Amino acid sequence: MLVLSFMVFAGAFAVAGMMIVSSIAPQWDRIVRLALGNVEPAFQPLRTLAVAERRIAVRRWASTSAPVPARRWNAAA
Repeated sequence: MLVLSFMVFAGAFAVAGMMIVSSIAPQWDRIVRLALGNVEPAFQPLRTLAVAERRIAVRRWASTSAPVPARRWNAAA
């Protein structure tokens, strides 16, 4: 019984350790940079959104053709 309980808890410890390592490993370089005092630039989602919307508006404006004068439509009627 002692061996079985040791195996269960050792397995749980190993799984927990691997989960911690697998979640920290992708961010390790970022963690080290922050620990060394290198500050990351601030995340500004509204500025990114404004730039994206402006880009979309310019593309939309550039893709539309020039409007046809109303006099030509009236003459055809």
